[in-house]
Formats: sequence, C-alpha cells, structure tokens
Amino acid sequence: MSVAVLKPGLLTTVQDRGRFGCGALGVGQAGPMDEVVHRLANALVGNPDDAAALEITLIGPRLRFDADATIALAGAEFDARIDGIPLTPWRPVRVKAGSVLDGGRALRGARASLAVAGGFHAKSVLGSVATDVNAGFGTPLRADDTLAFTGTDPVFVKHPAWSLDPRPWFDTDASKPVRLIRGRHFDVLTAASRSALFGAEFRIAVESNRVGYRLDGLRLELVRPVEIVSEPLAFGALQLPPGGQPIALMAEHPVTGGYPRIGQVAAIDLPRLAQRRPGDSLRFEEIDLDEAQTRYLRRERELARLLDAITTRLA
Repeated sequence: MSVAVLKPGLLTTVQDRGRFGCGALGVGQAGPMDEVVHRLANALVGNPDDAAALEITLIGPRLRFDADATIALAGAEFDARIDGIPLTPWRPVRVKAGSVLDGGRALRGARASLAVAGGFHAKSVLGSVATDVNAGFGTPLRADDTLAFTGTDPVFVKHPAWSLDPRPWFDTDASKPVRLIRGRHFDVLTAASRSALFGAEFRIAVESNRVGYRLDGLRLELVRPVEIVSEPLAFGALQLPPGGQPIALMAEHPVTGGYPRIGQVAAIDLPRLAQRRPGDSLRFEEIDLDEAQTRYLRRERELARLLDAITTRLA
C-alpha cells in the first residue's frame, strides 16, 4: 500500500520518536518537534506511539492514497481537505483508494502530524526512520515520491462522530509565556540581561528551523567572557552566542556545544514552543527544576490515561 506525493508542502518529513542512545556517535535524536501531537495522532489510528508519521510544517503536502486507509491529522489547525471536503482533525478518518488529501495551510500553529493506520515505511538509520535534515538522514518529501505504509485493516470506529478535544493538549496561544529553567551560566549574565531574559519580549527569527529558533530582541550580555569546553545539549537548551541573541535548540540540535547555556525550556512547554512560527513573539517565565519535573510527570500520567482511553474507544 502506498501514498503518492503530488506536492511536498513546505517541509514535510517522516518522523518516529527519534534516535536514542546515539549521542556518543555525534548523532542527535531528531524526531518530531511536537512529540505530544505525534503520539496522539498515532493513537487515533491504533498505532504505537513510536510509529512513523508525517510532520507537516506551515504548508501541507498534496497526497494521493493508492489504497484504502485510516488516517488522523493532529496538531496545528490546517485547512486540509480530502477530495475537496474539509478534513476533520483530531479523529480517525477513512480514506478511499484514489482519494487526494490537500494539506492546505496552517491557520493556527506551525506543525501537525499525519498518521496512517499501520504507520509509514522509510529507511531505518541507527534504529530509527526519523528524518534529520541537518544530519542528512532521510530527506523531506519531494514531488513524485512514494510512501509505503503497512497494509493493516482500517481502524474500526464505533462512534463516527467522535473526536478528541485538543484543548488540554494543544495550545498555540502566543501570548502565553514559555517556562524556562535557569541554565548553569545564567549567573554570568549581567543583572540587566538576567532581568530581560524573564521580562523582555523576543521574536522568532525567519532563519529559525528544526535545529534551533533564533530569538531577536534585546541583546543579552555577559559580565565577563566565558571559556567553555563543549558540553552535552538537550532539546530546549537556550544558548547565548557572542552576538547576544539567544538560540533555543530544537529537535535536530547538535549533541554538544560551547556557547553559554543560560536556560532550559521546561519539557512540558517544548510542544508549545514547537508550534510557534517565525515572526511570533516569545516571552519566558521562570520555573524551577522541581516544579518543571512535577508538571511533566503529571502530564505524562494524564496523557497515558488518555492514550488508554483512545485505545479502548477504537477497540
């Protein structure tokens, strides 16, 4: 069973949950920018949460399904259509062989995940099919590509009108601050820069991508130059290059780096950060490590219950 790519969209990539345990080789995790959306999209079609789905960015692809399938679109609000009929997001949808999905444009948010029952197939590298554009593992979709997917029976939906309420899990309100933990070099910032980090407004630069978001705004300064041996980096690390404009590292971040680390975006807010567009404003709100961990564990418990409930509903 396969899907023909008629138009690739702006940046559409195959993603599973990423490559784990390869940092010693200099290979990052990659995977989806919004992991929660990825997991929910897969759950809606009966897949495990690490199945390969398509991550769609700002402008969606145009795809022709050459076999019957069950799909789910979750995440940013796209004006997607199937054979000209609006596609209802956040629920499993039956697609007939020969149908064409037009992903449209993102009306709110930046990224969505498109899952298909059985999962998409792609070449596995180091145990994962996740596309890492920066590292050259896989490539974004191109016109005339063909994507295979497992020939499983479509998910049986007991309640055709049922769909998932995304509000507890998906928030694109750019007016809300992103919670940030102080980094190990926070105290090397000047007093004015420490205040600005949690008080000033930044703007996501046009040059931002899956590697990192460059943040335009008030120039942050250090009390003194800092010589740093390259250190391990994580998704959400906030680095400060010599130019004074912070960079928030994203899904394809390098595994090590030598710029001062002035903060770390709380894991619970990484999906919200991933849904910001170039040009969006961004403010940070301080959170301590204990509270960040508590909120993350609470979310994971609630998400696990929701995933179980979806599985039950589709059984």
